[in-house]
Amino acid sequence: MFRNESLLKMHSSSDFTRRSLLKRAALSCGWLSLAEMICGRASYGADVDDGRGRDVKVRAPDFDAPAKRMILLFQHGGPSHVDLFDPKPALAKYEGQPMPGGVEAFFDKQDSSLCMPSPFKFSTHGESGMIFSELLPHTAKHADEFCMIRSLHTPVNDHEGALRHFQSGKPRSGRPTIGSWLTYALGSQNQKLPPYVVLSDPNYDQVDGIRNWSSGFLPAIYQGTPLRTNGPALFDLDLPKGVTAEMQRNQLAFLADINREHKSRFASLNELDARIAANALAGDIRDEVLNAMDVAQETAETQSLYGMDNKATGTYSRRCLMARRLIESGVRYVAVFNDNINGDPWDTHSDHNERIQKIAANADQPGAALMADLKQRGLLQDTVVMWIGEFGRLPVAQGKNGRDHNRHAYTGLIAGGGFKGGLTYGTTDEFGYKIAKNPVSISQLHATLLRQFGLDHTRLTYPFQGRDESLTNADIQPVEPLDALVS
Repeated sequence: MFRNESLLKMHSSSDFTRRSLLKRAALSCGWLSLAEMICGRASYGADVDDGRGRDVKVRAPDFDAPAKRMILLFQHGGPSHVDLFDPKPALAKYEGQPMPGGVEAFFDKQDSSLCMPSPFKFSTHGESGMIFSELLPHTAKHADEFCMIRSLHTPVNDHEGALRHFQSGKPRSGRPTIGSWLTYALGSQNQKLPPYVVLSDPNYDQVDGIRNWSSGFLPAIYQGTPLRTNGPALFDLDLPKGVTAEMQRNQLAFLADINREHKSRFASLNELDARIAANALAGDIRDEVLNAMDVAQETAETQSLYGMDNKATGTYSRRCLMARRLIESGVRYVAVFNDNINGDPWDTHSDHNERIQKIAANADQPGAALMADLKQRGLLQDTVVMWIGEFGRLPVAQGKNGRDHNRHAYTGLIAGGGFKGGLTYGTTDEFGYKIAKNPVSISQLHATLLRQFGLDHTRLTYPFQGRDESLTNADIQPVEPLDALVS
């Protein structure tokens, strides 16, 4: 009830009708949007002065930090930590017996809960004594460069949800991926190349598709740019027959004029900014892209190092070498995906022991060569290399000889960019099913990664739907022991 007479008069039934209520409510939405546009620009992420949201020019981080660029070697499908990094003798002891307490399974009607040991041998490597299985002999040579995290976990157990959670911080779609956040915050060192490049199997569509490199609600200029690794790097990169370079420049200039006129009428659509920027870039990009992607410029020794003469490494070796060339050319973030072997590569629901050998042979030499190449060129110290999947696999048998998804514990490798080489962090239980010590959530991993780039995960935000969104959206701290620079 209104106690103030003036307020009562103002809201009398004669002028406060249902129609007027709807009208005022509708108009208020416009004021809310205006307030969002004005106030939102004062946030860390939408600072007009430094160009965030408009371009990919180099921008300073919050504080000095060792990491400058990143290569993600994403192991699509969920690599089995108990066969690659985390030996569990208890599985041999209980072979064929039900695991105490059972397991949470994705395919619950197919999982037997009977312990299935790994048939592969494990050994220590490097001065650190880091443990690898015989499936990754090349990767094991870099034990003292890698930081091995054995205690990763994720809240979701399906591929799509877990992929989104790792790539964007939440299991739902529509959010920016790591590469988008980094290029949004820091820009790119080469304005003639995309700041965020994706190299995937040209013959295979990734599970969850372009969401693996989406810019979500960030401006579209920060989304990943897929480059082809066989044939022309970009479609229509070569000039059509009968078209000269001058003719193309005139066409692009005319197109730019049309786009600017169109933009003046639809100023709120940031996709138009991305399109205009892409067309402007197209005038200069051809030679730069061709040069960065041309692995034929590499020596025969380097190509052999990556396994380009090895059938087992397939086209993955070529992508890893391209990743080094792109990083060296000034690209901020490169995401490299595996070859498609027997479907989703590491998703070994059946014939696990046979399939994992083929997949490991495909990924091992190229990834290790990338590490050696970066180190030899002095790039590893400020380039983060992350070898990781979306989850691990269960220590029990699925069906006769498969392994199901395990969201409760898995292993990832990180090197360079100030991460502590030779460190094995976290432990799992005696079966490798759940974490026993020092758990690391994906949000903690993201916060730690951003810190290595000199970014505070609580301040790297973007206004969206009335709130400041971030990669983590979590009240957590980075994992200090992973940083080699922490005393």
